[in-house]
Amino acid sequence: ISKVVIVACGTAAYAGEIARYAIEKWARLSVAVELAHEFRYRDPVIDAGTLVIAISQSGETMDTLMATRYAKEHGAKVLAVCNTQGATLARESDAVLYTHAGPEVAVASTKALVAQITAGLLIALYLADVRGAQPAAELQRLGLELLKLPAKVTETIAIAKIGEQLGETFKDAKSVLFLGRNVGFPVAMEGALKLKELAYIHAEGFAAGELKHGPIALIDQGQPVIVIVPSPNAPDSLNAKVVSNIQEIRARGARVIAIAEQGDQSVADFVEQVIYLPSTEQLLAPVLQVIPLQVFAMALASAKGLDVDQPRNLAKSVTVE
Repeated sequence: ISKVVIVACGTAAYAGEIARYAIEKWARLSVAVELAHEFRYRDPVIDAGTLVIAISQSGETMDTLMATRYAKEHGAKVLAVCNTQGATLARESDAVLYTHAGPEVAVASTKALVAQITAGLLIALYLADVRGAQPAAELQRLGLELLKLPAKVTETIAIAKIGEQLGETFKDAKSVLFLGRNVGFPVAMEGALKLKELAYIHAEGFAAGELKHGPIALIDQGQPVIVIVPSPNAPDSLNAKVVSNIQEIRARGARVIAIAEQGDQSVADFVEQVIYLPSTEQLLAPVLQVIPLQVFAMALASAKGLDVDQPRNLAKSVTVE
């Protein structure tokens, strides 16, 4: 294959964005992430050298099904990432990677998302292996880090209870902004989506570097901002740049909550609260980072007296275009 195109909608598209970072870095393949409902309407350039990865919890998402049918008609191979055995997407694809997250009763995707991100990371490692894009020792190191994640997820769930307190603190907020860089950017967008889905308030996820190009105009006294802080220990770390963004918005009166790696003291002086998560490889961190954002959205919605399992106007499986 010469390129990868990931098609998905909503939360699954953010899982795809995270997979893009990993596939490009580890497998050295060009990756595009497309919203499935836009994909086939703009005459995309795909051929027999294209691998289309379709991500859907239910495997019945009509927009994603139509995108994959279009891709197959144009000669592409389709790999489904799906949580439902025997779903239409799984049957119609050339291959399927089941996420085995188990039934998810709530409408908003939580554990299904964590499983989708993990599947994307596994695909990235596999592509890197078969293409010989990384030394075997490096792939083994990354694989071992991945195997440590279940225990770190358990630890993170306990830590994330801090998010329950934040829900009560910010229950009257009219808007919440989320900032992230690199792989933290799709995490920020997912955090905003969860808040929209569950608490019915305006929320936006931004790439932190975009602040000075316009969105900083939104910052005024008391504005809640949640920042995904990259590890200071990663190669080419963007930690210092994100801390600089935090200083900018704090100076303008924002109330800042940081999601940071254990041991990172760079943000402590500039934020109201830090939620410290276990350290892991930079591209694996989203598996942990999305959890406190999910807890925060649930807690804020609960504080407002809303039904967090059955949000208004939403369905678990979107089976119409």
